[in-house]
Amino acid sequence: MKFNISQLRTVDGETLMSQPLRPPDFVVSGLLSKGLHILAGSPKVGKSWLALWLAVTVAKGEPVWNMATKQGTTLYLCLEDSVLRIQNRLFEITEEAPSSVHFCTECASIGQGLEEQIDSFVSAHPGTVLVIIDTLQMIRPIHDTTYANDYRDLTVLKRLADRLGLAILLIHHLRKEKAEDVFHRISGTTAISGAVDSSFTLVEERRGSGRAKLTCIGRDIEFRELELERNEDNVWELLSDSKLQPELLEGRIVILLSAFLKDQREFIGTPTDLSQKIDPGGQEGITPKKVARLIPQNVDALRKAGITAAIRRSNGKRIIQLTSADRDDNEAHKEIGTIDPVDQLAEGNAEGSDNGDSSL
Repeated sequence: MKFNISQLRTVDGETLMSQPLRPPDFVVSGLLSKGLHILAGSPKVGKSWLALWLAVTVAKGEPVWNMATKQGTTLYLCLEDSVLRIQNRLFEITEEAPSSVHFCTECASIGQGLEEQIDSFVSAHPGTVLVIIDTLQMIRPIHDTTYANDYRDLTVLKRLADRLGLAILLIHHLRKEKAEDVFHRISGTTAISGAVDSSFTLVEERRGSGRAKLTCIGRDIEFRELELERNEDNVWELLSDSKLQPELLEGRIVILLSAFLKDQREFIGTPTDLSQKIDPGGQEGITPKKVARLIPQNVDALRKAGITAAIRRSNGKRIIQLTSADRDDNEAHKEIGTIDPVDQLAEGNAEGSDNGDSSL
């Protein structure tokens, strides 16, 4: 039997690092991106309270622990609760629930209609940004937690989230056994952590204390620990955040480059040169690697700030050219020659051309 096998679609490293990139799309800025995620905790720790509050808060477009949210429709599959219990909990956590948050206490299992049900809901509510499934075990067709079964089931949900362009958050359990790495306590095999984009664990300081640590790790987020306390309305409030980030680097790079080009108007050099110019002391944490990544990812924001960016190769080096909109057009569009562009510019001889020009 012959198979129709298509050729691999590849992109070379130079092209990939030079083209504009879209940063991850977050439902909760810096915490919950579009994709598949898991929140695990011990029984009765308050996972479902947190899930309910998150569904309502995102639907309202209100901040989650000082982090901006992408307002949209949310769906909470509360499969271990009754409608009456959800109603009572809603009255505790909020004075008003928007019509854009939806609840359901029954659904099909993975591979037995669940994907079609979520598809149908999103088609009827195209502004859906978040689906919460409480709990993962309730939608699994087979409860035999082998690595293959875990990976198969979560891969189905991962593909669904990516195809629909939304976040799916699975509520799950932690093992009772202690572990040096809290993520090793997530019930099931390591395939669960491997298949999701982010993992979150909610662990109480001590049973019944009302204080817990939310530990976060993922592909699109930095490792962080949030100290939380459950108030009298059963809402988890933020006490502290291990990640000190007054401003995200994505926004900070635009501010720093705008200030840098205010007087100089133009820059031509390597990522290392630029990093040393805008963050000489390293306090901002903007390394050459981050410069090379942040500029392509923020080309639209830079353009709105009046900065044109171009990245090219010359003599085996990656060269960044930044031009302020205030600069004279004739002067700003000089070509970079085939020899070292920094030396050439310093000598006042900027003639010639470079076939590797990639304007952003």
